[in-house]
Amino acid sequence: MEMYDVIIVGAGPAGLCAGMYTARFNLNSVAIEKGLPGGELLNTEGIEDYPGFEYIRGAELAERMENHAKKFGLQILNETVVGIKHHGDHFVVRTEQHSYRSLTVILTAGGTPIKLNVPGELEYAGRGVSYCAVCDGAFFRDQVITVVGGGDAAVEEAHFLTKYGSKIYVVHRRDKFRAQAILQQRLLAEPKVEVIWDHVVEGIKGNGEVDRLMLRNTRTGEPRELKTSGLFIFVGFTPNTGVLEDHVEHDANGYLITNERMETVIPGLFAAGDVRVQLTRQITTAVGDATTAAVAAEKYIAKLKDAMTVGK
Repeated sequence: MEMYDVIIVGAGPAGLCAGMYTARFNLNSVAIEKGLPGGELLNTEGIEDYPGFEYIRGAELAERMENHAKKFGLQILNETVVGIKHHGDHFVVRTEQHSYRSLTVILTAGGTPIKLNVPGELEYAGRGVSYCAVCDGAFFRDQVITVVGGGDAAVEEAHFLTKYGSKIYVVHRRDKFRAQAILQQRLLAEPKVEVIWDHVVEGIKGNGEVDRLMLRNTRTGEPRELKTSGLFIFVGFTPNTGVLEDHVEHDANGYLITNERMETVIPGLFAAGDVRVQLTRQITTAVGDATTAAVAAEKYIAKLKDAMTVGK
């Protein structure tokens, strides 16, 4: 079985950036991605907050990142990783088809926004349905925006969207928020905001783009139609860390804890992007994490190889 220097698990922005650097360092590198390279970029219609691009389609940025990494020799495998196990001085990464060995692993598997799983959600993703206010809020300037959720993320993002929307509806299934009191106070003080308590979204409709939501009152069962141009869903986010077979330190929500070098508590295991604890989850922070992880991995590998040489 071939021994890689670096296996990168996930080929979204963080993974492709990490791979660009490790390949450029002449490390034997492979990225393993279950879908198409690009990750959540492929679910984003347009991007306006990545330096150097006033506007670029998510799919185009993904393609550029992929080609850039491949230019330096990064290999990308289209397989689903099912396990990562630390074995002394190396790792074994298992996919549904094969097993691979490496001196280091950079986990950039991202996370998955929890979906409502209602009719129209998949159809209108990127065409009015979003899971990131910072990414897509500006596309709804002077329009009616609806946010679904009642936790810290939903309340914070709804407040952020008041910068853009002419009207912000917040739909919550209960009669009070779960968010911190100070966040609630700040949101409810905004004149643009109207909370629709005790309602859930049961359908998303439109004509090419979202134009209305089908709601249901959780107490009475009464239906309601709500006209809106954008739906931002914040009912939870799950980091994709379930492939780790060893215990790795994490926070209460499952995000991995790293040091400033993106190292986890397991020597040789690095994490970058949405899988780790951080303030914000943006393309820029993902590639920043990945750059640090790749440089740290290169230094770790150099020391490891030196130790192996001395030990012979």
